[in-house]
Amino acid sequence: MKIFISFVRKEFHHIIRDKRTMLILLGMPIVQILLFGFAITTEVNNVNVVVLDHSKDDITRKIKERIAASDYFNIIGEVDNQENINSVLLKGDANLVIAFSNDFASNLKKGGDASIQLIADGTEPNQASMEVNYISGILNSVVSEGSNNIDKITIIPQVKMLYNPQLKSAYNFVPGVMGMILMLICAMMTSIAIVREREIGTMEILLVSPLKPIIIIISKMIPYCVLSILNLISILLLSVYVLDVPIAGNIFLLFSVSLIFIILALSLGLLISTLVDTQMAAMLASGMGLMMPVIILSGLMFPIESMPKILQYISAIIPARWYIEAIKKIMIQGVEFQYVIKEIFILSIMTISLILVSLKKFKTKLN
Repeated sequence: MKIFISFVRKEFHHIIRDKRTMLILLGMPIVQILLFGFAITTEVNNVNVVVLDHSKDDITRKIKERIAASDYFNIIGEVDNQENINSVLLKGDANLVIAFSNDFASNLKKGGDASIQLIADGTEPNQASMEVNYISGILNSVVSEGSNNIDKITIIPQVKMLYNPQLKSAYNFVPGVMGMILMLICAMMTSIAIVREREIGTMEILLVSPLKPIIIIISKMIPYCVLSILNLISILLLSVYVLDVPIAGNIFLLFSVSLIFIILALSLGLLISTLVDTQMAAMLASGMGLMMPVIILSGLMFPIESMPKILQYISAIIPARWYIEAIKKIMIQGVEFQYVIKEIFILSIMTISLILVSLKKFKTKLN
């Protein structure tokens, strides 16, 4: 046991004195979580709006005041006629134009032709759709408030957003970034560390020590497991206290699922180390080789349900997909253990399979 502890201590010292490795291990997760939390967003904010108001009555004035008071939109001016709308959008001065029909208020009260036309810049279809939905909610709320004198009242549904009523994109990105960081850091650092030992010829020397090969491998993986747990803690602290993303579920369940995923990622790094011979190849395989599947097929950036069936099937073999789904349920929805049994089971099976395959291939490679 003393020899094992000395091996672990040696690996810790080796990592700590390498400043570049420490910067990657502890600095990159902080940068990524802040970048995804603040810079990358799908929310509607500060949308420039231009108004075409032929009516200029009390209701249109109230609508414009309500839009201007919103945190989502900025009314930057008005246009006089329909021909100027296209030029405003082409110049990029505005993202959205609101056009009121003539005699809007009087027609609204009489049940006549009181129309509002929303003209959005569709070069970003998803963003344009969100802008229209946001501003439609404001328009409907103003019209419904003044509907007492209207003969025909339109029933406006009240929509309640569960789990994320503010529609903050950080609620979606934080679990995804957790999965990406833990997968890349664990797999990349483990594969590089073991390949480095083999590349410089010290792994064979370690294997002739009194300890069994499996113990030596575990001793090299433990420091990265500890550092990954520290990364997990820092991500959660940033999420709660900087990005205002709450942890609604059980923190111990969250850590348990994360620990399974960390072990899985470490085992994947071990498997990669058996397939390559140089540190550069290990970095490319674990970094670039894993990053794209995690980003595209894990649900981090794009909903899996919207993908073609073939890609949905492929995404099922991406470990980060199941981890992200489990963390979203625990962290955002606050579910209990029985609601994440499926994800935990799949992650556990993947972890056991990777451990068995990697250890077997690792022994064969060294022999």
